[in-house]
Amino acid sequence: QVQLVESGGGLVQAGGSLRLSCAASGSIFSIRSMGWYRQAPGKQRELVTTITSGGGTNYADSVKGRFTISRDNAKNMVYLQMNTLKPDDTAVYYCNAAIAVRSGLPITWYDYWGQGTVVTVSS
Repeated sequence: QVQLVESGGGLVQAGGSLRLSCAASGSIFSIRSMGWYRQAPGKQRELVTTITSGGGTNYADSVKGRFTISRDNAKNMVYLQMNTLKPDDTAVYYCNAAIAVRSGLPITWYDYWGQGTVVTVSS
């Protein structure tokens, strides 16, 4: 059983900062990519950013220069530093990871999601 648990959401004023954390636990052999997605009220879930096991990153245009993703492979954790927050960043933020639960070839990767953490940015 694998779990992803997010923390760090909350209410912040526009221009402020928040740091989200996500911890992966359980029967984990390896984690490939990790990332953050968000879903605003009445909208579809969208990609925010991803990071590979080697540290390669990808960002949505809307957050480039403001958000930074990082990960601690030893702790199976991923972080999202969000700066210069805007009201449009208000959403439920979900952690995502591609995880292999057993060794041996071929490796099978499974997609896991956290329960989400709410970020509200007031104007």
